Amino acid sequence: MTVLSIIRDCLDALLHPSARYDALTRARHRAFMAPRLLGSLAAFAAFPVYLAMRGAPSAVEVAAFAWLIAPIMLSWFLSRTGRYEGAHVLSSLALAGLIMAVAITTGGIESFAAVWLVVVPLEAALSASRRVAAFASLLALSCAGVLILVGQLGWLPVEPSAAQRGVLMAFGVASATLYAAGLAFGAESLARTSVALLSREEERYRLLARNMSDVISRHQRNGAVQFISPAAEAMLGLSVTQLHGHGLFDRVHVADRPAYLTALSDAARGEVRSVEFRLRREPAGTERGQVDFIWVEMRCRPLDQDQGRDGAREAEVVAVMRDVTDRKHSEQALDKARNAAEAADAAKTRFLATMSHELRTPLNAIIGFSEMIAQEQTLMLGAAQRKEYAQLINDSGQHLLSVVNGILDMSKMESGNFEIASEPFAPRASLLHCCNLLALKARENGVDLVTDAAQDLPVMTGDPRAFKQIVLNLVANAIKFTERGGQVSVSAAVTGSQLTLRISDTGVGIAPDDLKRIGAPFFQAGKTYQRRHEGTGLGLSIVKSLVALHLGELTVQSRVGEGTAVTVKLPLVYTPPQTKPVESKVTTLTPVLRQEPHKELREESHEQLNDQRHDQPAPVKKSA
Repeated sequence: MTVLSIIRDCLDALLHPSARYDALTRARHRAFMAPRLLGSLAAFAAFPVYLAMRGAPSAVEVAAFAWLIAPIMLSWFLSRTGRYEGAHVLSSLALAGLIMAVAITTGGIESFAAVWLVVVPLEAALSASRRVAAFASLLALSCAGVLILVGQLGWLPVEPSAAQRGVLMAFGVASATLYAAGLAFGAESLARTSVALLSREEERYRLLARNMSDVISRHQRNGAVQFISPAAEAMLGLSVTQLHGHGLFDRVHVADRPAYLTALSDAARGEVRSVEFRLRREPAGTERGQVDFIWVEMRCRPLDQDQGRDGAREAEVVAVMRDVTDRKHSEQALDKARNAAEAADAAKTRFLATMSHELRTPLNAIIGFSEMIAQEQTLMLGAAQRKEYAQLINDSGQHLLSVVNGILDMSKMESGNFEIASEPFAPRASLLHCCNLLALKARENGVDLVTDAAQDLPVMTGDPRAFKQIVLNLVANAIKFTERGGQVSVSAAVTGSQLTLRISDTGVGIAPDDLKRIGAPFFQAGKTYQRRHEGTGLGLSIVKSLVALHLGELTVQSRVGEGTAVTVKLPLVYTPPQTKPVESKVTTLTPVLRQEPHKELREESHEQLNDQRHDQPAPVKKSA
């Protein structure tokens, strides 16, 4: 262990606790205590030698050596209180007092000791305090003024001879120079320590900035980047030099730039802001040409304001940016799941509203006419009336069966259990057959049904039953929503490797808002409780599912008051997929139907029948 290490350890043991945990403060306290303690101890050690060589000391010499106790007391004061500025003030007072005592007895302002007044503010400069330096300077000037005044008033003792004055002056200049040199070395040591600590601190922050996953940046108020940490290279795939100035702003998504600049502007005015925006990331490898955006969260706050060249205040902003793309994707998935849940709840509501209407009317007819047949002896019904009532009961039951079949088909399609029975069939014959079945309904509604199918339509491969169901549902819908005197046109043609069906009408049309939801289960255009037409809202949804299962396309074009045109494109040769699709490309059906559609339907129907038995009046008897 070296002597310097021993001295440093001894000084550290004397330091006040407040100076032990900060390197710069610790270095300043050492620089204050070390020269005073070592100088005083060296002077005390040399005092016996001085006495042996000098003989009996004078009063001034005794006072000078007695003053050596002051540095030791000052070091003790600093060690006990930790008041660094206060210790320098006391040191300036002690040094100025010694200089005044020696100068008055050795010639006043012309004394060799007067030169030491220059050392007083120099020593105070080590305190790094303007107040202490100003106090020491005023103290030195005051002492010089007092020495001049005392000399002018003639209050000085007998002046030394010229020879003594020269020796003393040389001693004073040499001693002051040596003391000032010691102060200079102390200042240099403190400066070197400050630079080393600053460099170490900068390296520590530089190390943190390089290894942080978050990006730290400094901006001007207009968004220009003055500094950005190297973490931006990993986040955006660009060097930091490309992001300086407006390089970062140019990569902000156009729609997010106002929010980005607003946050920086608010932070420059002294507010803390947080904003989320999209940044364009440079694609890696061979993915050039692709646009890849990531979501970034930026928290920004103001820095201290600096005085600009033109006298105005230039506010800077420091920001911390973090990649929150994964969180955004999770939020979007959550929103999607929430929307799906809301859609499922709306589908359930529509289902209950539709079923309550669709099931109540035929059930009322079945119950009412069956009761009338049961009481035929009382009512004295004839054979013609019983036959008519039985036919009405049968028609109502067939309607209920079609509703249930539609629900079951929809449930099968969504659960992936609906299988396509592919076989060759003639599409023209199937199309004409379906139109013939609906011709009577069209005449009853006063609608002109026009069919246009080329004679040379080729045989196609697919499910003929599904094909007929598609045609029947679309044509029946067109007839149902076309006013009396209107027209429904059905055409079929081959386009490339596809069969194109087009069913158009001159009916009421569909509103743009409702057109977006056409094909959703149980959805009907218009308000559910103000319907003008019967139906469950499953027809077009079933068509959409069947077309998707056949790997075809369905498009709907409509304008309110002008009519609707539905175009279906089916492949002439159906090729089943390699893997069985789990779910067709349709809107998800309500979970209630997906779990146990038959059971729920039976329970709802049973409750409605009970309500109708107790709340509904008896059906009106039909007269003969």
